[in-house]
Amino acid sequence: MFTWLEKNPFFFAVAVFIVIAYAGVVEVLPSFADNARPIDSKKPYTVLQLAGRHIYIKESCNACHSQLIRPFKSETDRYGMYSVSGEFAYDRPFLWGSKRTGPDLARVGNYKTPDWHSNHMWEPTSVVPGSIMPAYKHMFSKDADIETAYAEALTVKKVFNVPYDVEGYTKLGSWEEAEAEVKAEAEAIIAEMKYEEIRAAFERGEIKEIVALIAYLQSLK
Repeated sequence: MFTWLEKNPFFFAVAVFIVIAYAGVVEVLPSFADNARPIDSKKPYTVLQLAGRHIYIKESCNACHSQLIRPFKSETDRYGMYSVSGEFAYDRPFLWGSKRTGPDLARVGNYKTPDWHSNHMWEPTSVVPGSIMPAYKHMFSKDADIETAYAEALTVKKVFNVPYDVEGYTKLGSWEEAEAEVKAEAEAIIAEMKYEEIRAAFERGEIKEIVALIAYLQSLK
């Protein structure tokens, strides 16, 4: 049998594919079934967090930072519990990344504060000596696009059945209600920042990109 396969490359390739596919199904499906559902602590993103996620993608943060802790001791010792698929149930698209020019950010919300993030984004070397990350000072002057984030939340709620408004989950009401929640969330973040110009802008009715980005980073836990 094996000799015959060796003499017929096409059928040999098919046999190898079948064996690998079977092994993959046996290995992957049980884990997927156990971990694919949203974990209890995972909630749909708030509108402000979605706005920050848009900024994270726009600025290509995922080109240098992964959001995926691998199940190796060296990783869990540094970053905490390894990632499971249920953590990403509401991510569209996934931002796992593959390159770590900077550290993994999957748990960054557990150990960094809004004040640290704002200082880091304004001048990275002020908090991480020797950092090669560029400064993102433009985020302190540009307004976050809250309306687009709200539109995305409505879309994923209707199309993908993301459980907004379900008891215990993130609420998503009318635009006026969502706007009020965005302002409350932003105000709590700004209270922990030391940038008076950000507070002054907020009092004028403006929410800067840095505030939305911090909201997103704080949600990564």
